[in-house]
Amino acid sequence: MTTSDLGAEAAWPVEEVDEEPRGPVGKAFRLSAADSLSLGNALSGFLAVCVLAWSAISNLQAGVKFVPDPRFFGTAVVLLLIGATCDLFDGLVARKFRASAMGAELDNLADVISFGFAPAFMVMIWAGFSGKLPLWLVLCAAASVLLAGVVRLARFACVKTKSGDFMGLPIPMGAMTVVSIVLLFQPNYVTLAAIFAVAWLMVSRIEYPKPKGNLAAVVLAWMLINVACLTIWAAGLTGGDQLIKVGATMQIAIVSAIPLRVLMFKQQQRRERRSENAG
Repeated sequence: MTTSDLGAEAAWPVEEVDEEPRGPVGKAFRLSAADSLSLGNALSGFLAVCVLAWSAISNLQAGVKFVPDPRFFGTAVVLLLIGATCDLFDGLVARKFRASAMGAELDNLADVISFGFAPAFMVMIWAGFSGKLPLWLVLCAAASVLLAGVVRLARFACVKTKSGDFMGLPIPMGAMTVVSIVLLFQPNYVTLAAIFAVAWLMVSRIEYPKPKGNLAAVVLAWMLINVACLTIWAAGLTGGDQLIKVGATMQIAIVSAIPLRVLMFKQQQRRERRSENAG
């Protein structure tokens, strides 16, 4: 090596090595009570996927045509509702008690599993084996649920509305609406269009009210009622079919009514502004 080579090598800037840890490294490994609920949410979503996969595998091993079993679907939906309950409480617990440094990240990752991947997988199990629809279209519908959920969660972490409400359909409510469509209808082009519509609502700019106070209690009561109805339906008890139809219909109606109410409210505001400008 020549002297010029040594000079050229010395000319390169030498980056200083920062040996000091950045951020609360020690605290990041401590799970809080809210983190435990987020992990419970993720576990519920994983178990729901396992139940649905086992329902398909057991039919294929028996060599018979796959027909969705209400017991498996009911169990999977109950698990998703348990995950939704954990998701509802983890924020409340984090505000009440001390949250960890990775609480928000854990919450989003758990939501992707339970309310993004699990309902998308349910759509595949519901329509992919039916033989009534092209497989590529079913894949697109399932992928739209997953991708819309991921985008919805990423936007939630970056964008805050002035009113404090949710921008777009919250992913747990979107997942429950997809589940309601799966439970209530047979796979066809109209029901797939409804699933695409739910995915669009999740990434839309329509504001949905955030459950606070009495509204949070109503949401929790609604989840518990759904769990009870699904348990009765999956057990094959008398009246279970009617209960699940009523619950699924109400879920779809609520999700559909909120955008209409928002549009009517905005039209009313525009009329008031026009009347004020005219006056």
